[in-house]
Amino acid sequence: MTTSEIFLVAMLIIFSVPYLVWRLGRTEYFAPLVVVQIIAGIVLGPGVLGTALPDYYMFVFNGPVIQSLNAIAQWAVMMFVWIAGIELDLRKAWVHRRESGITAGLALGVPLAFGAVAALALLPYPGWMGARGTSWQFVLGIGMSCAVTALPILILLMEKLQILRQPIGQRILRYASLDDIAIWGVLALILMDWERVGRQAGFLAVFAVASILFRRLMIRVPERDRWYAGLIWLAACGLGADWSGLHYMVGAFIAGAVMDADWFDQQQMDWLRHNVLLVIMPVFFLSTGLRTNWQVGGAAVFLVAAMLLVASVAGKLIGLRLAGRLLRWQPGEASLIGWLLQTKALIMIIFANVLLDKAIITNATFTALLIMAVASTMLTVPVASPKLQRMRELVLRSR
Repeated sequence: MTTSEIFLVAMLIIFSVPYLVWRLGRTEYFAPLVVVQIIAGIVLGPGVLGTALPDYYMFVFNGPVIQSLNAIAQWAVMMFVWIAGIELDLRKAWVHRRESGITAGLALGVPLAFGAVAALALLPYPGWMGARGTSWQFVLGIGMSCAVTALPILILLMEKLQILRQPIGQRILRYASLDDIAIWGVLALILMDWERVGRQAGFLAVFAVASILFRRLMIRVPERDRWYAGLIWLAACGLGADWSGLHYMVGAFIAGAVMDADWFDQQQMDWLRHNVLLVIMPVFFLSTGLRTNWQVGGAAVFLVAAMLLVASVAGKLIGLRLAGRLLRWQPGEASLIGWLLQTKALIMIIFANVLLDKAIITNATFTALLIMAVASTMLTVPVASPKLQRMRELVLRSR
């Protein structure tokens, strides 16, 4: 078979297997399609398919095919993070800055601290920190991985629970939005290359000036042209960030963060996000799965994943409980919000991909983080749904 034919075989597998599992298995309650796609990526990687059918794995996922898939995956995830940056709305967070600041700080800070402690426990053992990583980068990277909330997936899950447009849903969005900015800020700090700090400072200075000019341009151009201008801006920022020593993902996020969502029709924005998830993000999930390899660490990878899951879940719940006491929330609110903010798939996977690209973590650590992200996301709806139902019943009784 030609390379083009093998590539299409890979694409057939990427789109058909997760969909059939999701639809025929009726996994929507605990595993939306996006989560099934992530799990399918892991199963199709070297850890499962590569072990069970090594010849078939090498035939389908050969060098040229993987190169093509990685190129599509890179652009897909850049677009996804860019859209997430555009949709950040910090104006409401500023109006409620005390409540939002306290909650977002504790929701991020406590699990970050728990994750950092778990990372410190791993430092003495070889095989977890990457070849080019330093201790502080490894500890901060693992800590932040435990603190991440995936805002786009959180939106999907809150739509499913029918609370996205309700007051509690809007509150949760404010908290997650603030944490989203902190996540990318910490990633930029981790990726700072002190040998190329002049180049990075130069990029940020040029970016600041270019952002002002770009914003003025976007206000003046017709709305139909703003999408094209935005994509050109995305590619330029990604290139500049990667050239300076920061990752192209940081460039993609800041490219979106300086743009206003009200420049675009909201329905078109929703349509674009939906179609990016539908059309090209499954390739990213497969590309991510091809990086998983728990053979490196054997059973230890699953033990580390369990330790990180405990640190993540416990840290988030404790942080939200502290916020609830300080702000005198209604009974049950802290627990519900804490579980909804457990959603990690996508953004944490993107975050971990960057750490792996920069050799701050190893393949074994990446696999453990991936397992933790999938597990925490799958726990969200089954745990949060009955809690939400109990809260609704309490409200009805109080009336």
